[in-house]
Amino acid sequence: MYTQHQKCLLVDTPASGSTRRITAFLGGLDLAAGRYDTPSHRLFADLGTVFSGDVYNPAIPPAGNKGGAGEEGPRQPWHDMHCRVDGPAAYDVLENFEQRWRKATKLFRRAKAHWKDDALLKLERISWILSPSDSGAGDGDGGDSHLYALPDGHPDCWNAQVFRSVDSGSVKGLPRCWETKKMLKHRYAMQEAKHLVCDKNVTVEQSIHTAYVRAIRSAKRFIYIENQLSSQFVRLSSYFKKIHMSGAGNLVPMEIALKVASKIAAGERFAVYIVIPMWPEGVPTSGPIQEILFWQRQTMQAMYEVIAAAIRAAGMEGAAHPRDYLNFYCLGKREAAAAAAAGSPEQEHNPAASSARRHRRFMIYVHSKGMIVDDEYVIVGSANINQRSLAGSRDTEIAVGAYQPNLRAGAGAGDGQVFGFRMLLWEEHLGSSEWRELRSPESPECVKRVNEIAAENWRRYAADDDDVAMQGHLMRYPVDVGDDGKISELRGHEFFPDVGGRILGSTNNNYWDYLTM
Repeated sequence: MYTQHQKCLLVDTPASGSTRRITAFLGGLDLAAGRYDTPSHRLFADLGTVFSGDVYNPAIPPAGNKGGAGEEGPRQPWHDMHCRVDGPAAYDVLENFEQRWRKATKLFRRAKAHWKDDALLKLERISWILSPSDSGAGDGDGGDSHLYALPDGHPDCWNAQVFRSVDSGSVKGLPRCWETKKMLKHRYAMQEAKHLVCDKNVTVEQSIHTAYVRAIRSAKRFIYIENQLSSQFVRLSSYFKKIHMSGAGNLVPMEIALKVASKIAAGERFAVYIVIPMWPEGVPTSGPIQEILFWQRQTMQAMYEVIAAAIRAAGMEGAAHPRDYLNFYCLGKREAAAAAAAGSPEQEHNPAASSARRHRRFMIYVHSKGMIVDDEYVIVGSANINQRSLAGSRDTEIAVGAYQPNLRAGAGAGDGQVFGFRMLLWEEHLGSSEWRELRSPESPECVKRVNEIAAENWRRYAADDDDVAMQGHLMRYPVDVGDDGKISELRGHEFFPDVGGRILGSTNNNYWDYLTM
């Protein structure tokens, strides 16, 4: 029903002298077939070389063993986000792996004589690999300095914290449920247990959800999110009483909307940019995908309605629009005719494949799971912003939150590596990063510039003309938003180009909530 969704890779890297330390990589990248890609996100080019045998497109499956994406394309491009973690935080990622391993191998049930059969390495027995215990308590006295990639106080240093969505059924080492309740009653233990809850006699860690909520609440200027959202944010409607009926405890969408509303009430500028896939992975005409799109629309509308109400309350009706503050985008690509393969008779068996090849276009699947706040703080991990990833008792997830302490306090626009990371992403998405307004994402000028490019890119992507060049890959999410926050069809765009499926989704209530949340 649920999955191990963490994406971690741990290796030993050079430290000082002949010693080595642990380095971790985590984020959204799966080490799986069909996932390799580059910033150019090729659809048809190099299918017989770079992507030979690795063309993946679940939205265009073969029809009767004919007419799928196959080696003719288009392949489904991937946009993802991953990071490297050094220092003591990398050892937290290692501890997470060890806890997962011990639970999976059920060592606690094995006879002691069989422990030698386990393949898990004991780091403390490898003298040439450093560990936090090698050089002190690591309580800020510099005792763990050998674990760091940069010396303490270096301007490029980071402070990092690892977060998880796990429960005692997926990792070994969490306290039992009754122990968690007891810890929460004692002040000395509250720090250890504050991210833990008890759910159906299972101890649950929800620290990724907590990290997102706290980062959103602390935002001062803007929020930028890229997220796969393989399911909707959360089952919300304009009637908030349904939150409890759905069983979804994901606060992120409403936290975003309420943050914007509070800034409007205070007369301060604020902007939120959210990049999501054009549709969830799969066939967009299928029932499950339509169900997810339907509830995604409800979530968007619930957020926009909160912002619209704040605009009215501030007396700005007619002078401001919800999309001045919150916008959703997707990514797409059109490829030059010279790079596209000629059609074949087999395409007639699959109209979606035939149309996508004729127009040489396809969405770029957003598989990222990251958030940037004020160009100061970044979260990167494996968790989607949905109940499945954030509940803790469903999919297992891992993420890291980080900032540069020497830049965070009072840093100006254009400082630090978080700013640089965002600008690299925007340069890829927008085709350029030369516009000065992009340095101040909260400004009306920046919102207008990004929305103009995104709207024009969608027009070019959806056009039936051949050889329509796009500026970058960023497109408006193809829905219309009214002054009152209501979501409706974008005129002339009821269905996704080529592959079909209603953009606003549909529901027939045949799918259990917990399968599509």
